[in-house]
Amino acid sequence: MAVPKRKMSRSRTRSRRAQWTAAPVPALVSARTPEGDVVQVPRRLVRAVQRGEYRPA
Repeated sequence: MAVPKRKMSRSRTRSRRAQWTAAPVPALVSARTPEGDVVQVPRRLVRAVQRGEYRPA
């Protein structure tokens, strides 16, 4: 595990952590459930929705 050689300032630490809020929102695509409903879900969940393994609220 990497160990820092010097203390990182509070300002620098918080500036780095603040970048996580800039994560992009996943694009939604249409997927059909086994019941025939069309729902909007992220692309990575399309197969799970089609199989009935995931039911979006």
